[in-house]
Amino acid sequence: MDGWNTLSSRLAGLNLGQSANDVQATRERLGRLPPRRSLSFPRVLEARVDALRAAHLALLKITKVYESETYDYPTQIQESITELGTTIGHGITNFAAANLKGTALPAPAPAQPNAPQHKTLPHAIGRAATNAATAVQQTSGAGDDKLGKALQVYAGAWEKIADARVEQDGTIRERFLQPWQTTLSTSINVAMKARQAVRVSRLELDAAKQTLKNASPAKQEAARLEVENAEDDLVQKTEVAITLMKTVLDNLMFYATAAEALSSVQGEIEELSVAAEGEYRKTRDH
Repeated sequence: MDGWNTLSSRLAGLNLGQSANDVQATRERLGRLPPRRSLSFPRVLEARVDALRAAHLALLKITKVYESETYDYPTQIQESITELGTTIGHGITNFAAANLKGTALPAPAPAQPNAPQHKTLPHAIGRAATNAATAVQQTSGAGDDKLGKALQVYAGAWEKIADARVEQDGTIRERFLQPWQTTLSTSINVAMKARQAVRVSRLELDAAKQTLKNASPAKQEAARLEVENAEDDLVQKTEVAITLMKTVLDNLMFYATAAEALSSVQGEIEELSVAAEGEYRKTRDH
């Protein structure tokens, strides 16, 4: 709950207000731009989107390790190689069993592949403790297998830890990695591409203005039309880019509002939970 409160307070403190620059302001500013000067986005809006993108990249760079369960168990490579060899052997055996039927050659019995094992450190420790307990118990005399029993208990504890680890990793992938990767690859990247399109359009406008400046009298009208078309294209692409960047921040505003709303009812929910548990205990005691 403390972690949730911290996240809520940080989200609520973000200033995500809309920019004062609207479409009409964009058009007016374009008309006053001197040659070779770029039509800029609202600085605050652009900076917020850049910061949000940087946050996604920084966190995903580290937390993407949760995409594979082997992140804390590097020695799993040897186990995987061994399992691959066993799987290939089972495949060959089953192929021979199916194709040697009805021939003079003896057909081997079909082999059942082993169940896949999780490649995590808790699972590996649990398996190692189980194997150690079996080895100790096989060599211990009657009533002299305390170490074996202790290893069995130890293995059972690590099996529970391993199950919790798998559940934790699944939750991280489902509730953090996938949403953040989706946001980065959709709304944020789309906004960045729109900004790049504006830069290209600005260069095209500058080139059209330069052509008009150097055009002969006979080509002045055609060159002037090219400048007007380039200006219209720049305005349109700028409007699109600003809208997309605002959409990115609107999405963040939604999460901030949701966090604030959930935080406001957190205490009430906890009180109801405690009351419900108390009622349940009373009915069970009677």
